[in-house]
Amino acid sequence: MMSKFFIVMFHTFISKVKTKSFVFSTLVIAGFVLGLVHMDRVASLFDGGNQVIEVAVVTEISKYEEHLEDFTSQQDDIEFVEYNEKSTAKKDVKSDQLEAVFVINEDEQGFLEGAYYSESVAEQETSNYLNQELQQLKESIATEQLGLEQEQLEQIYEPVTFETEALSDQARSEEELKQARILVNILVMLIYFSVIGYGNMIATEVATEKSSRVMEILISSVSPVKQMFAKITGVALVGITQYVIIFVIAAASMFNRTPLNETNASLAPLDLSTMQIDLIVYAMIFFILGYLLFATIAATLGSIVSRIEDVNQLTVPLTLVVIVAFFISIFGLNTPDAPFVTIASYIPFFTPMVMFLRVGMLNLPFWEIALSIIILIATIALFAWIGARVYRGGVLIYGKSSSFQDIRRALKLSHKEK
Repeated sequence: MMSKFFIVMFHTFISKVKTKSFVFSTLVIAGFVLGLVHMDRVASLFDGGNQVIEVAVVTEISKYEEHLEDFTSQQDDIEFVEYNEKSTAKKDVKSDQLEAVFVINEDEQGFLEGAYYSESVAEQETSNYLNQELQQLKESIATEQLGLEQEQLEQIYEPVTFETEALSDQARSEEELKQARILVNILVMLIYFSVIGYGNMIATEVATEKSSRVMEILISSVSPVKQMFAKITGVALVGITQYVIIFVIAAASMFNRTPLNETNASLAPLDLSTMQIDLIVYAMIFFILGYLLFATIAATLGSIVSRIEDVNQLTVPLTLVVIVAFFISIFGLNTPDAPFVTIASYIPFFTPMVMFLRVGMLNLPFWEIALSIIILIATIALFAWIGARVYRGGVLIYGKSSSFQDIRRALKLSHKEK
């Protein structure tokens, strides 16, 4: 009866939501998201309170003193100190009286050149700033010497106009591709972490009930298929609950940071009013089917494990498959029409990530998308059919489980139970 399905489902959901690991992981992820949203504010807590550093300036070019004064007065957190001798300035750096030494000279052609000396070159913010300013100073001096106007110099350094245009009327625009890349990255990461985290949770849930010998009672009152998919659905609700909590915290933090009447350019591609509805629909389809596929396999593997300690060992191949699919998807973002990416998109274990990647980046005919979905659904049905039989016999297997030979034992026990 369906009531038994919901009983098992809600029992799985409630028991997992109450665990310390769920609360802890949710808080950690939410804290990580908040840290990303407020990265600049977090960094400001460790910047030493805008501490001013002293940098020695050593130069023999007196004719550029006016330019150098403008140059050295543009940075508030750097105090420039004039030194006559480079060796003296270096000694003061070694004795921690100065942060660095900045030497300005002319090369053989009469152009400016610089050198930067500090105790360590790991911190590059100051040196990069000085390098950029020296380059601008060189350009300004060269402009004066050549008698060029500032407008002429700006025209010379103005970036070249370079446009890309797809000749096909059905090809995606650059804006659509930006949206697709964001959705593809989100879906790939969601599937990756969902399979590794929640797939392992499903296998552990089954193994935990086996270790308590409750499984013999459950298997006699609830069919294996109902029990397996009830647990899969219960864990899915756990994942949805966790994602919703994290999303609400992230959204509230972002709205609190950015006024509603201002547009954040980095989040513009995520504007749902301009996003393609078909991409969102396909993202939901491939995410749900991908979860069902890997969750079914995880439940099957968990049923042949008697000890919780053996769960990770038996689910390693499943994790490796997800990792391979993840790397194919990341590579395919730049070359979505590569032959091996196309082939991988029809392999059920890779389809949720790789086919959605192709759907987002390319204009595929509908039959290709439909074929991949049909293959994926057929594979889920096959593993559900096999899994139900392995599940029925596997939950009755006790003792050490260290190989996939236990699947054969589970199938034999399943036939005996019939």
